[in-house]
Amino acid sequence: MTQAVATLAVAMIVAIAARRVKLPYTVGLVIVGAVLTLSRPDFGPHLTHEVIFDLILPPLLFEAALSLSWRELLRDSLPLLTLAGLGTVISAAFVAWASVALLHWPLPSALVFGALIAATDPVAIIAMFKDNGVKGRLRLLVESESLLNDGAAAVLFVMALAWAEGHGAGEGAGDIALTLGRIVLGGVAVGALTGGAAILIAMGTAEHMIEAALTTIAAFGSFLIAERLHVSGVLATVTAGLIMGNLGLLREDNRSYLSYKGREFVHGFWEFAAFLANSMVFLMIGVDVASTPFLNYGAPLIFSVIAIVLAARALTVYPLSALFLFSRWRISFPEQHVLWWGGLRGALGLALALSLPDTLPLRDMIVVSTFAVVAFSIVVQGLTMPLLLRALGFMPGPVQ
Repeated sequence: MTQAVATLAVAMIVAIAARRVKLPYTVGLVIVGAVLTLSRPDFGPHLTHEVIFDLILPPLLFEAALSLSWRELLRDSLPLLTLAGLGTVISAAFVAWASVALLHWPLPSALVFGALIAATDPVAIIAMFKDNGVKGRLRLLVESESLLNDGAAAVLFVMALAWAEGHGAGEGAGDIALTLGRIVLGGVAVGALTGGAAILIAMGTAEHMIEAALTTIAAFGSFLIAERLHVSGVLATVTAGLIMGNLGLLREDNRSYLSYKGREFVHGFWEFAAFLANSMVFLMIGVDVASTPFLNYGAPLIFSVIAIVLAARALTVYPLSALFLFSRWRISFPEQHVLWWGGLRGALGLALALSLPDTLPLRDMIVVSTFAVVAFSIVVQGLTMPLLLRALGFMPGPVQ
């Protein structure tokens, strides 16, 4: 408990200082976490698969989904589903191929790493765009893709890990498609049922505290139930947030299931919850990055892995965006550049890497490589993103 309070206190100090020096808040947290760990190795709690999945992801995903309009999502559904589905498969396949051809990894380990690093991370991306005050279609494209591509990444990871351990060698394309459908549709169904049930109960009360409590139950309950059923917890929580947001916070007063006071309270409550979760996760990422033995594996490996992941993202964004070049879903070249460089990796990839069994070949190397990609994306890409946004005309003026 003492460590948690100390970590939160440090995060708040960093938040104040970051605003003063015009440094992205999330980048500041990672840097400070790393510095504190180097000077005091016992500082702060460490990330685990359970901490990320049980405490970090539900509030961040739910808060992001609450403000997403499903009309806007439907308008860009075709490019979003293409990037989130086919794009994730392309990225995972390229990373796996390059890991075998260039790094000489065994195929099972390469496939597992390709699957867990393929999906862009909603936690890091949403925080980055909030830091930079980006809104409109660009933010919708980048954030929504990161919220949706978990389904494809989850099934790829499950299949790759099963194959690597010798349990899924006999599965064909039909089995993979059925598993993908179960994970994706199952997650959406759990989120819809959980969110719908919470709305029905909330309609019977005008007490804002109860309304906020019901959204909390829906956010965490949908995620935990989905994970227990081995379907997508991310999609479950996102679906619950979309339903409760579009039928509550984004609706007119007389058509919302929330009272006027409830809408104000729920909005502020989830902003605060997301802020706390962001503060903790990025500081803990910094703590764990500093204690990761990068030097044991050498700079050539670290930089090669980062380059491979960046190349995989480019092969995803530019060719798939070209499919819509002459349609109403056209993604402009400046938007494509942001989609590429803004494809950050973060807590989601780390959670999958930390869940790998010790028996997997090169397990420690995969974890170290994942931390390297995450550290690079948050610090280097996060720091340079404001420069790119201003250069492309998406963010005039200095960062606030």
